[in-house]
Amino acid sequence: MLKIIAITITTVALAAFTTVHAQTAPAAAPPNDAQIAQIVLTADTVDVDYGKLAVKKTKNAEVKAFAETMIRDHTAVNDKAAALAKKINLTPEASDTSKSLKSDGDKMLAKLKGMHGAEFDKAYVDNEVTYHTSVIGALNTVLLPNAKNAELKALLESGKPIFESHLEHAKTLQKSLNK
Repeated sequence: MLKIIAITITTVALAAFTTVHAQTAPAAAPPNDAQIAQIVLTADTVDVDYGKLAVKKTKNAEVKAFAETMIRDHTAVNDKAAALAKKINLTPEASDTSKSLKSDGDKMLAKLKGMHGAEFDKAYVDNEVTYHTSVIGALNTVLLPNAKNAELKALLESGKPIFESHLEHAKTLQKSLNK
């Protein structure tokens, strides 16, 4: 049941990446570069927050190492995104998508805070699998196709292999926790 809740909340949090821009909603404009920058910053911050909580709560060395990797890598991506925004004089702009990511991320964080031990580890890792799957989908279908600035697009493209490696790591960890 908790796995379903975790996956559902995370899926809802990232569904905005695709549904806001779905063909069935022609009134929704694709995100501009300023909105894309804020989406990236928000998505990375949400995952850093999950990682910080996991480092504090887990007793599992593999889960802790994974969480530390999430903190390090997503902080680095955020630092690069912030530096690029400053360089190209781009002020990140909130959108319904970035607001939804933050709100739904906060809700998931609250749920995770109420869990302990193996229950927490499993919910955290299951969430990471779903989160990274959604982020990669958003990169491919919404963010990369709509990024106009070449440097912003290059930053997004350089992040993709990192997120793909996180997904594979999370899936491996997920399998070990399900044994």
